[in-house]
Amino acid sequence: MSRFRFVVCSLLTFFIAGAASGQTAKSDSAPARVHIPKDEREGVWQAPAEGTQVPLWSANVALAKPDSGDRPEATGNGTGLVGGRKWHWATYVTRPTMTVYRPKGPHNGAAMLVLPGGGFEVVATDLEGTEICDWVVQQGMTCAMLKYRTPQAWPAENGQQRRPKVLLALEDAQRAMGLLRQDAASYGIDPHKIGVIGFSAGAYLAANMSNTEERTYPPADAADRQSPRPDFAIIAYTARMVDTSKGRNSLDLQPWVTISPKAPPTLILHAMNDSMDNIRQPMAYALALNDAGVPVDLRLYAKGGHAFGMRPTADPITTEWPGQVKQWLHDIGIL
Repeated sequence: MSRFRFVVCSLLTFFIAGAASGQTAKSDSAPARVHIPKDEREGVWQAPAEGTQVPLWSANVALAKPDSGDRPEATGNGTGLVGGRKWHWATYVTRPTMTVYRPKGPHNGAAMLVLPGGGFEVVATDLEGTEICDWVVQQGMTCAMLKYRTPQAWPAENGQQRRPKVLLALEDAQRAMGLLRQDAASYGIDPHKIGVIGFSAGAYLAANMSNTEERTYPPADAADRQSPRPDFAIIAYTARMVDTSKGRNSLDLQPWVTISPKAPPTLILHAMNDSMDNIRQPMAYALALNDAGVPVDLRLYAKGGHAFGMRPTADPITTEWPGQVKQWLHDIGIL
């Protein structure tokens, strides 16, 4: 086994055992989850029957590759149960896609791009992907779940993690937003009512999308002339925002986090006992948005931990946050 492959496999083992489950670390406030064996198999992730998987770029467009290079895509399950069930992921993704779900009943013209988490090592395809789309379409909205390029490590510099200069997952998210706007008429959606919801690493992507229109890839077609900025953003248990080198109580943002007054209305969800992503992460982002004049709502719960998705547990946040989102979407005129 090459040194590279050893590193990637080690990262995945560490991530799937800890970061993805989000509550495996021992703490006084977040109980550990039940562990089950990891199961990884080679193969491209397939969308459920009700979804239509769409390539973000045509096959002849060359794309930068993730850290795993040309290694074939694989799928598997995490080592922790969430809501009593396994959760599943895809990784070694070289050709990103979005899977589009259409509402079966009345359509209100709004759409939501779902950005699953996974620590930029995997994409949590069901827990923070397809299961979210199931709820979105029930609200009369079109949903698109992004399967973005992974893995991509964040390099360490002087003992601190740093954002890559070119973040492949952000490029994929911006491309997906451009495609949704370009093809809005065919999807029956209003190009000015397309928002984003992100979880963990996906929440960072949603925030990054909200605060920039700059792309780091060459435009391929008309979709890349559309604005990549969402019309609204929902940020669930975000990370990678706070400069932790400034001390425990610092709310200073990392140097790579820029805030724009053009960011869309934003709703932030987080649990106080999240042992993976400290509560100061969303607080710092919310305060920065507020200082920039961006409408921001913050919903904090005492318990819930990390990476709960939309699966009910004993913690109220897991059953109450969808209703909070629905009301907020009404409040800002999306529903």
